[in-house]
Amino acid sequence: MEKKLRYPIIFVHGMFGWGENEGINKKIPYWGATTGSLTDFLNDKGYECYAASVGPISSAWDQACQLYAQLMGTKVDYGKAHSLRHNHKQFGREYEKPLFEGWSEEKKVHLIGHSFGGLCIRMLSHLLEYGDPREVEASGDDVSPLFKGGNGKLIYSLSAICSPLGTIDTYEVAEKYSLVRPIRAGTVFYSCAMGRSPLNGKAVDFHLEHFGLTNTPGQKDTESGHQARKLMRKKYKETDDNIVFGLSPEGITKLNKMVEIVPHIYYFSFPFNAVEYDEKRQKDKAKKTDLPLMHFTSFLLLHNSRQKGIDKSAGNDGLVDVLAACSPPDEPSVQYTENMDYQSGIWNVMPVQTGDHGTAIGLMADKDETQNFYLNIMALLKKIESNKNK
Repeated sequence: MEKKLRYPIIFVHGMFGWGENEGINKKIPYWGATTGSLTDFLNDKGYECYAASVGPISSAWDQACQLYAQLMGTKVDYGKAHSLRHNHKQFGREYEKPLFEGWSEEKKVHLIGHSFGGLCIRMLSHLLEYGDPREVEASGDDVSPLFKGGNGKLIYSLSAICSPLGTIDTYEVAEKYSLVRPIRAGTVFYSCAMGRSPLNGKAVDFHLEHFGLTNTPGQKDTESGHQARKLMRKKYKETDDNIVFGLSPEGITKLNKMVEIVPHIYYFSFPFNAVEYDEKRQKDKAKKTDLPLMHFTSFLLLHNSRQKGIDKSAGNDGLVDVLAACSPPDEPSVQYTENMDYQSGIWNVMPVQTGDHGTAIGLMADKDETQNFYLNIMALLKKIESNKNK
């Protein structure tokens, strides 16, 4: 079958997500969820698609390092300086072969991230283009190519779907209802229990061997499950190198201060909205979506807005505010208009879609609508590939 795009598409999941090589994906694919595998559907249509697997509770930095290693087919290097700052091992697992063959400037990639996956791919694009001076200073000639910079042309486009590109009210609401500590504790317990079970690396994969929580594949256990839980709880208290901090206002602000836009990469954002305006009651209301939990969280976010004196918000998808999903506050952006000429080095903000955070990946969603949404993204990528030969 003739390929419909010049370059492969790499899908990157969000928090608690998984990739194509994990056992759970055969039962419930992350990309497509209850509508069926999107990567299989798109591959059958002639698009070269891969669903990467990164640490589902890891920081954007750690995820970017893991994604880079998968794409290169090499050992995960978290950087000497970063690892010393966050008190974990510098190296993780080694990938014997890359996710696909031939990643280069002649065979770039289109990156698509859902939710926190959008922050992961933003971090990867920044490191590839600009590197990290602290890592170069710490490792000298032994520094990973990821931290040297000058490799941003390995990426052609970056698409963030329902991603917290700006600070979100969700963390504020979670703090208000004293949910942050239970969420953090539940996350640690779940990942430690599963991470030391036979299911890790098979049904699920937490990619936390650098913290000592899970094994480096092929190596023997060094801590028991109980010891691992104690270690993880301690490290979560001592470090901000995790997804819980990464989703906080402080964490998102810190990432946005660090990450810079890359001039030659095409950036797209796809916000979703689960809120509608009730003309009769003259106020916003959470729309009843197919996922009851998202309906409830959308209501909580709206209630929080009203308490702050905001009568009519821009909406949310149940987890991420629409405005936050449009673009980072300190980077250039342009709103979609019909027949617009897409630009690189700027966020092209696409029309707001109706649905919740799960609708975007096909969770309890309409199959045809889900598949058409991604076919439209494929058409968009085809259009920018034809703009110029970069």
